[in-house]
Amino acid sequence: MKVSSVYKVNGDKLNRKNPFCPRCSNGVFMADHGDRYSCGKCGYTEMKKI
Repeated sequence: MKVSSVYKVNGDKLNRKNPFCPRCSNGVFMADHGDRYSCGKCGYTEMKKI
């Protein structure tokens, strides 16, 4: 996975596109599956609010 696909550049700041996993720790991103976010490390899944 490219690092550029996980971050978005706004001016001189970097913003994360996906949230961190609340179970694992900072640095473990959750995958975006359209209607939900899921962690590939621990399996935690969080539904998106529509």
